[in-house]
Amino acid sequence: MSEIVLFHHALGLTPGVTALADRFRAVGHAVHTPDLYGGRTFPVLEEGVAYARSVGMQALIDAGVAAAARLPADSVLMGISLGIGPATKAAIDRPAARAVVQVAGAGDPGWWDATWPEGTALQIHGARDDPWWQEDAEAAQMLAASVAGSQLFLYDGSAHLFMDNSTPEYDAVQTDRLVGRVLDLLSRVG
Repeated sequence: MSEIVLFHHALGLTPGVTALADRFRAVGHAVHTPDLYGGRTFPVLEEGVAYARSVGMQALIDAGVAAAARLPADSVLMGISLGIGPATKAAIDRPAARAVVQVAGAGDPGWWDATWPEGTALQIHGARDDPWWQEDAEAAQMLAASVAGSQLFLYDGSAHLFMDNSTPEYDAVQTDRLVGRVLDLLSRVG
């Protein structure tokens, strides 16, 4: 079974993020959910993004990387939207990570003048018509094309946080697909 570090999105460590982590725990994976917001959650994405900007994205990324550093180096790193930054940076800093799963966005290691860590698997998930995804769609395609064996999955709809059952955007069917695809990846990377 894998050790997974799941970084939350801009709403914070919501009950829906915890519920997603619990889906992986239920089949035996150890899932850690660092709270980059110190207990704060937000009901609206724009409020969470404003909070993240007030704290500073680099500070949040640094906090996420520090949290991942306390766990096994070969952990699977998973980020949802805002959480993609810490997941990707942690993989760059600790190239022994088995995989990175990017959900509702894409993180380019070029942001840190780096390349994708050799041997680290990549899975990217996004809702095809999500306005937030549209900002990352081209980067996601380029990143997926540049990482051998990577997988890019597009989902129907426009919901950014379709995997968070504590938001109005939640889609159980799409979440089941996401979870199944991540479990397939985990079975491949060990």
